[in-house]
Amino acid sequence: MMGIENVQAAIFDLDGTLLDSLHVWEEIDEEFLQKRGLTVPDGYCECIASMGFLDAAAYAKERFHFPETPEEIVAEWNRMAIYRYGNIIQMKPGARDYLEKLRGQGIVLAIATALPKELYWPALCHHGIEGWFGAIASTEETSRGKGFPDVYLLAAKKLDVLPESCVVFEDILPGIQGARTAGMHTVGVYDACSGSTQGELKKLADVYIRSFEELL
Repeated sequence: MMGIENVQAAIFDLDGTLLDSLHVWEEIDEEFLQKRGLTVPDGYCECIASMGFLDAAAYAKERFHFPETPEEIVAEWNRMAIYRYGNIIQMKPGARDYLEKLRGQGIVLAIATALPKELYWPALCHHGIEGWFGAIASTEETSRGKGFPDVYLLAAKKLDVLPESCVVFEDILPGIQGARTAGMHTVGVYDACSGSTQGELKKLADVYIRSFEELL
């Protein structure tokens, strides 16, 4: 796989990697803050992109002094997102075909996501790929977010494969950093919403692609 040898498993992020969805979170952030008379500060979306939902909500609460609890903020975000994930969000060009290609090669698939099940499951079902993955790991199951190896190691453990036998596909810099710390191979995936960190992501990842179509 593009020079990556001895790979048994491929672990994929969802938002911005398999799913063309990060613009949705920008819309939700904008709508959420607008309701409270606020605008989205520079760098805010990139800052929370690697966090689990509760961590992101706690960050938002502290930054903007919201009266709601982090759990209440997460519940509001989820209500805004569930319909979009189950009905609107599309897969990135070539992503579905590439997953099929890996399955045909006998490579087992997993997901490592910061999304909760009430969002990732409708999205997978919407595209009919919910049965394609041998494991799904969410940062909701770990104590730390995507900048750390925890969620990737959990995915490998669920697949019963060694970390060094895994390749991780991620669109954000903390994700690549966490996967590398886990001892895994890495593929950086371009996403316009990841903004200013794309140059660093390209340098750090073992392989960098602008589209899954390059791998077909």
